[in-house]
Amino acid sequence: MTDQFEFSQRRRALLAAMAAAGAASSVSASAASAANALRKASAPGGGERRINQLIGANGWPMTPENVAMWKAMGLTWGRDSVGPGQRHSPDDPVEVDKTGAAFDHDLPPAILLNNRNGIHSLLLLGYTPRWNATVDGDSRSAPKDDSVWTRYVETVVRTYVAPPYNVRYFQIWNEAAGRLSGGATQATFWHGGKNFAAQRAQHAPISPYDRAMQDYVELVHVPAARIVRKYGGYVVYGGWPDQGGLETYMKWLEYRSPAVNARMIDWVDYLDTHYLGVDALTPLYERYVANGPARGVWQTEIGDRYMMDPHYLPMYFFKFADWALDHNWDDPNKYVSMVYHWDGFESYRLTHRGNPRTYNVSGKSLVVLNKTVGGALARFDGRLAFGQHANASGLALRSGPDLVVQVRASPGPKTLTLSGWSGAPSNLGVVMVDALSGEAADASAVSARASGGGLSIDFRVPDAVNGGGGAAPMHLAYLVVSPRA
Repeated sequence: MTDQFEFSQRRRALLAAMAAAGAASSVSASAASAANALRKASAPGGGERRINQLIGANGWPMTPENVAMWKAMGLTWGRDSVGPGQRHSPDDPVEVDKTGAAFDHDLPPAILLNNRNGIHSLLLLGYTPRWNATVDGDSRSAPKDDSVWTRYVETVVRTYVAPPYNVRYFQIWNEAAGRLSGGATQATFWHGGKNFAAQRAQHAPISPYDRAMQDYVELVHVPAARIVRKYGGYVVYGGWPDQGGLETYMKWLEYRSPAVNARMIDWVDYLDTHYLGVDALTPLYERYVANGPARGVWQTEIGDRYMMDPHYLPMYFFKFADWALDHNWDDPNKYVSMVYHWDGFESYRLTHRGNPRTYNVSGKSLVVLNKTVGGALARFDGRLAFGQHANASGLALRSGPDLVVQVRASPGPKTLTLSGWSGAPSNLGVVMVDALSGEAADASAVSARASGGGLSIDFRVPDAVNGGGGAAPMHLAYLVVSPRA
């Protein structure tokens, strides 16, 4: 086992070599130019924006039957691991053809199946083989020999950027994060090096955690990002967890390492967080995306136990679509959120694993969302107002020729007034759709009428609401206003 002094010596030697190499690394000018051309050629352009462009899941569909369920739910992104790398020793070949938590599934056919069905693949790069771990046996700690890490990354990227896979998106590590609030003082998936508490930087005390994050930037992220970009790929940050705090995230994104002469944000194409609300993405957009250098903001993990609330996913993605339209959604891949996890035995997962596989309530809610709001999206610039004491709220999107209002309300009669609406109610059809089951309410439960130059919709929320228990159970539904044929 390498001790602290030997690791420090290795680290200083490696960083000196990296600094000498500079930002160009070992890539020739012609190779870098070719990679940039590939990135530009593969960059998605304009066109219509649809809600399924925002929606992904962790894992792969793997079978045609699963693909059909993904398409019904509107899942157009998948995310999973690639490996196992050199699992047992430095003499092993670098294996990159397996995926899954235990590397027990074949990756190449999964990617090809995705490609044939319009599903994008995000490959997660990680972690440290236990035999190469700075902290003995800890695969979440820094590598003793960093060349093992870069050799693994290079093999993955070189293999899967090439035809017939044509993967362009690579995520570096998972949740290498800031000091966590209300819990552990160190991120679960990144433990840094060994015994750095006594080390000092420029004769000033430095915490073990800061030393760990510097190691991440200098030994893991920047070397891997250089390889990804060398081959024309895009770098996705490894998912900053909600407990880490955005201020700490921004601190490390902007940390400039003198060893590699770069900030981490200079080597990130897509910012990535985990389990945050939609509004929390705004400061990241304003600081790093509106005017660069990042291309977009993703969340590669959302949901999990939040999906025990059956309203969580449809409300999240409806709001996410409204937010994206309001934040220059000029690239279909600019904003993505991926559900964790798409299958399992817990009742809140999208589907229940079995033969046959079946939808859980959360998965069915995505089927309804994808069907109800599946058209080309546009913002509704009018205003929504509910009657006094209505105990209701809503948000509206234009979906193709329809106006769709997502409404969450308590039981009883309600009235929604839409200002900024033009057109006679006689030329419109209005239906109310249960957001979880997809069932349309009886025609007598909803009607539209002119109201002060706008449109008023009277609707009745059923007593048997779909929001479960609690002090004030609520119902989630879509009011779909369509032009009559």
